[in-house]
This record gives sequence, C-alpha cells and structure tokens, in this order.
Amino acid sequence: MNATDAATLARRAAEVAGTIGDDLPSPCVSVCRMDAERVFCTGCLRTIPEIAGWSRSDAASKRSIWHAIELRASAHADLLRSTGDLTP
Repeated sequence: MNATDAATLARRAAEVAGTIGDDLPSPCVSVCRMDAERVFCTGCLRTIPEIAGWSRSDAASKRSIWHAIELRASAHADLLRSTGDLTP
C-alpha cells in the first residue's frame, strides 16, 4: 500500500465511521494478504481477529474497527510520506 492508497483508505474509513445506521460496509478490498509481521491485512489494514469477527460484530464494533482503520491508514500514509516512499 502506497501513501496515496493509505490516505484514500483513511478518508473512506472516516466517512464510514461517521455514518449513522447499522448497515456498515465491510472494509475488505479483496486484497487478502497479511503483512510480513502477520499483524494487518495489506488491503484493508484489519487484524486477523477483526477480519474473522466482522460478520458477527454489531454496528458499534464495526464502527470501532473502521475508526481503527482510519488511524492506522493515516499513520501509514504519514510514515510513507515522511520517508519519501510514494511508490505504488
């Protein structure tokens, strides 16, 4: 994930986390691959427990996951920009 993709994911996450209602979309972008440390999916920045529990999560939990994605994606974009890594 490059800085642009991370920033786009952060904006999407902020929009979804701020919505009203119980029907929240899945963060999955069909890039189901864990990072080298096996902590986060490189496509949606969710953890394995977040991915596994998504379908059973209530709206508040899903909103919380979206907020966590927003924070992770923003931090990732900032890190990549600060190191000058803008590659796709």
